[in-house]
Amino acid sequence: MNLPTVVSAAEWQADRDRLLIKEKAATRALDELAAERRKLPMVRIDKSYAFEGADGQLTLLDLFEGRRQLIVYHFMLAPGSDHVCEGCSLFTDNVGELAHLHARDTSFTLVARAPFSELAPVKRRMGWSVPWVSSFGSDFNDDFGVTIDGRETFGLSVFLRDGESVFRTYFTNGRGVEALGSVWTFLDLTPFGRQENWEQTPAGRPQSAPYEWWRLHDEYPA
Repeated sequence: MNLPTVVSAAEWQADRDRLLIKEKAATRALDELAAERRKLPMVRIDKSYAFEGADGQLTLLDLFEGRRQLIVYHFMLAPGSDHVCEGCSLFTDNVGELAHLHARDTSFTLVARAPFSELAPVKRRMGWSVPWVSSFGSDFNDDFGVTIDGRETFGLSVFLRDGESVFRTYFTNGRGVEALGSVWTFLDLTPFGRQENWEQTPAGRPQSAPYEWWRLHDEYPA
């Protein structure tokens, strides 16, 4: 096995400091990308979609749970399939405590095309608590580009609600999904962002001072 080279502490620190310069530049570049993302236009969703979850039938508006933003992970699970996607499962295993997203007016759910009766056993087996609904029988997966020629793919969509109107603001797939999982990376995909006043955000978006909204996840207002 080819292990890293052994050097003195001083040499290690010098190399670490050189790498830190590049890491900070990458962080600033990611901040600029998130700012550009918040400037994207959006598309109105006029079509009605039906979903099924643990509490029965739902609409796309219902998936917001009264919040302004919604993140949907398109999970690869086709009707009748006995194969649970390892990559989608790995992604879901890394989804954190949703209370922090909720505190920023953002909901999260998994959506798959398999019927809910086929999703529920997988959710129990994996011990997941994140919401997971079925789009079986609707055109949702086809219209949002994750069922292609009858084959399931994966991706992540962001939606914004303005009253009763719903808009799609963002989509990513492939390697655009693999680094996601923290509250920060999820919020950076949304039109409101982290909602902290250091961000470059279009005028009129909600913002507050950094840190002041942070809580232990059981301390957020109900």
